[in-house]
Amino acid sequence: MSDAALRMDRMYQWQTGIYDLTRKPYLLGRDRLIESLAPPVGGHVLEIGCGTGRNLIHAARRWPYARFFGFDVSPVMLTKARTAIASAGLGFQVETAQGDATCFPLDLFRVERFDRIFFSYTLSMIPAWQQALEHAVTRLAPGGSLLIADFGDQRDLAPMFKWVLRHWLSLFHVEPRDHLEKVLNDLAERNGLQVDFVRLYGSYTFIAALRRPSR
Repeated sequence: MSDAALRMDRMYQWQTGIYDLTRKPYLLGRDRLIESLAPPVGGHVLEIGCGTGRNLIHAARRWPYARFFGFDVSPVMLTKARTAIASAGLGFQVETAQGDATCFPLDLFRVERFDRIFFSYTLSMIPAWQQALEHAVTRLAPGGSLLIADFGDQRDLAPMFKWVLRHWLSLFHVEPRDHLEKVLNDLAERNGLQVDFVRLYGSYTFIAALRRPSR
């Protein structure tokens, strides 16, 4: 098992049962991201860092005509995800695997390109997050979109609130990517993509999208 997988397992092995309940109040924007997926009929949607499977279940219910795939580096989280997906009766629509965001192979799900790829509060936990973005872009189908929801730079919030939030997040190895908008713009320019970047709740969080033109 990789160092990243071991670190995630150690951190979350006692939290899987309460993870979704405790994260709901502050992981804002996740459901808005799911609503914006709008995959094509028969489309393939990939979540990078699927955790407990919460987002995959919500998305599969919202978009029943698409196929969903998710991977996570943590076996502990994947066990929770697979149990939740099976309990929801969505095993026919959702497939999971263990994988690394920076180098997941073409044969991970036997799908070469995805119509939608999304990161939901995972880029702030991936040390090599820029590499993960670069790799995700290579797997985006023509006309596809890469969507991201995560912590923003909190530029419009009170300095004390920002300091307390950053300190608390660091306890869970979470680091907001303050320069993400610039990184996305540079990535889009190099790859011929379009960018949308929306700040929410005083820049507490954001939703971004990179869109690849159709052929």
